[in-house]
Amino acid sequence: MPGTPSLVRGVRLDVYEVLSFIGAGAMGEVYLARDTRLGREVALKILPAEVTTDRDRRARFEREARVLASVHHPHIATLFGVADAGGTTALVLEHVAGVTVAERLRSGPMPSETVVRLAR
Repeated sequence: MPGTPSLVRGVRLDVYEVLSFIGAGAMGEVYLARDTRLGREVALKILPAEVTTDRDRRARFEREARVLASVHHPHIATLFGVADAGGTTALVLEHVAGVTVAERLRSGPMPSETVVRLAR
């Protein structure tokens, strides 16, 4: 993953305006964005530009979209759709505010009851 996010604040993908970078992982970068049509915050997960030509990773990204579209669970972000603009494809997901597990662990170990509840 690149050290610098691919998108910057104010960039638009279709009706989605990027507000900030949330994080990056093996399969993409995630941004907080505003849906200018519906007036809500969403998460945009994009495949970074340097891997968009990798057919295997692109296929995995598209499989993820299909699987997410078929899942309805209170602990999994809802997929609202897919946005394509200027050669960039993004999964448009429900934005769920909170801290990452890594951020939570910086404040100390979690009680075992909490760990078990989260694992379930």
